[in-house]
Amino acid sequence: MTAPLPWLAPHRDTPFSGEVLVPGSKSLTNRVLILAALGDGPSVVTRPLGSRDTNLMAAALTTLGTTIERDGMTWTVTPPSSTSDAPATVDCGLAGTVMRFVPLLAALGHAPVTFDGDEHARVRPMATTIATLRSLGVEVDDGGRGSLPFTVHGTGHVAGGTVEIDASSSSQFVSALLLVGARFGQGLDLRHTGTTLPSMPHIEMTVAELRRRGVRIDTDEPDRWVVHPGTIDALDVEIEPDLSNAGVFIAGALVTGGDVRIRNWPADTDQAGDAWRDIVPAFGGTVRQDGDDLLFAAGPELTGVDLDLHDVGELTPVIAAMAALATTPSRLTGVAHLRGHETDRLAALVTEINRLGGDAEELEDGLLVRPRPLHADTFRTYDDHRMAHAGVVIALKVPDLYVENVVTTIKTYPNFAAVWERLMTR
Repeated sequence: MTAPLPWLAPHRDTPFSGEVLVPGSKSLTNRVLILAALGDGPSVVTRPLGSRDTNLMAAALTTLGTTIERDGMTWTVTPPSSTSDAPATVDCGLAGTVMRFVPLLAALGHAPVTFDGDEHARVRPMATTIATLRSLGVEVDDGGRGSLPFTVHGTGHVAGGTVEIDASSSSQFVSALLLVGARFGQGLDLRHTGTTLPSMPHIEMTVAELRRRGVRIDTDEPDRWVVHPGTIDALDVEIEPDLSNAGVFIAGALVTGGDVRIRNWPADTDQAGDAWRDIVPAFGGTVRQDGDDLLFAAGPELTGVDLDLHDVGELTPVIAAMAALATTPSRLTGVAHLRGHETDRLAALVTEINRLGGDAEELEDGLLVRPRPLHADTFRTYDDHRMAHAGVVIALKVPDLYVENVVTTIKTYPNFAAVWERLMTR
């Protein structure tokens, strides 16, 4: 397939001021779909995100026998009434939640299920998933690669019990087990053995969604989760707006000296993107509640930051873009695990910022960004939606900047480029 031409991203000489209602959360949508597929009856999901990642999840669950009926912004999810023993194939695309969550579901079935994805997906860390399945007694054929493609040979039953994993490279390894633990014969006693555990808000989101569906889960000890065996209740839910995707619009307001209203910001949420409440003041901006909305506004200048982003690593590309446009240096730490995301995000950010004349360098666990005058070029995205977001933020202050393959944003935000262009050029 021919790659799309680089996109001339909007540039602004005036402050951006507007309001945005972002689509539903990808992280929440895909967790809800998994739990609905494991539930004890049909569940209705309202305002789910309809993006590449969620469509891949829906297709994967359908492959495993789940029925998903779509009626506009309402999806009705009905768990399988029986399992097939016919071989099947799941396309993971570049979706970490699909490649790490769905193999555990496949282990509960009777069919051999092969998982594969995009070219970049074949270099994402999967050895922990494969080793975990084998420790649970599930046969996995990966040709010794420790990555996609691999085939899970389900037996229809997983005993469960005590499982030890090192999830230092991704919290998704923990969430994957928690989501299905109640369906294991003995439940799950999960223990993280690594020295660090990134993206805790995503694990807290998983735990909260399990408890909403009647699953007993003990979290009294650090790095240990005990999931009691039992049913997972069907539950009708409405999906929150994706606060991580809100970040690119917040950044657009701050780098141009403007303001933005993000509509329907949830008052209580486990989303990593809720950290924008604290990140914006760190850059010298302000945050104000107005009814159900949050108003973000730029301060007198965009100052550099010193932030530990360990729990909210997915926000790093947009924050790094802001740092490249700030008035003083920034240090972003706690995100060594980003080297194993859709691309090596630390290396990619350093390469692209420096290509434009910037001064960024990798740290052992993050980035150091020293502001420099930037010039036009093509900002490469490496098929990573968060890199595309970083590129369009920089383009607001750098004329004639092209962003390569901005279409990759369909991973979590359908029609992003059109929405961004409409808002930023009016």
